[in-house]
Amino acid sequence: MKLFSAHIEDLRTLYITNLKKALDMEQKIAKALPDLIENAADPELADAFRLNLDETYGHVSTVESILRNHIGEKTTETCKVINGLTAEALDMIKDVTEPSIRDIALIGGAQEVEHYEIAIYGTLRRWAEILGLDEDAALLESIEAEEENADAVLTEIAERVNFEATARR
Repeated sequence: MKLFSAHIEDLRTLYITNLKKALDMEQKIAKALPDLIENAADPELADAFRLNLDETYGHVSTVESILRNHIGEKTTETCKVINGLTAEALDMIKDVTEPSIRDIALIGGAQEVEHYEIAIYGTLRRWAEILGLDEDAALLESIEAEEENADAVLTEIAERVNFEATARR
């Protein structure tokens, strides 16, 4: 099973390869979030998705900048994990007809994405630190913190939405 399209010989190459995947991930999230916004029945959830979309555009810009600084371009490599996670979230929109249950499903899918992003940016931050790329590490730590905050916001909304949906039964 081939994991990377680039020949990885050192940590710097692994770092750059995974930055390219992070860029692909953020671009795909930016494409998926408008559907989540449109299909969220809860106004607070829709607002959280809107804020996340704004942050995602910033993440795209930051990762592009880091890549340009290292390799002179902002190329991507396919992030297969985000393909699956976004497909699952978008399937929920089609599969779940009850709005409050759809919101619960959307939150779950969004949190799966957030957890993956937290893992990716934590890993990239640590690799940047090991490589002595302090500016990169600071930028990646900032993105990681935003992802952690987005997850916390979704958890807070989920507690209310889950309760409201089960109280109606």
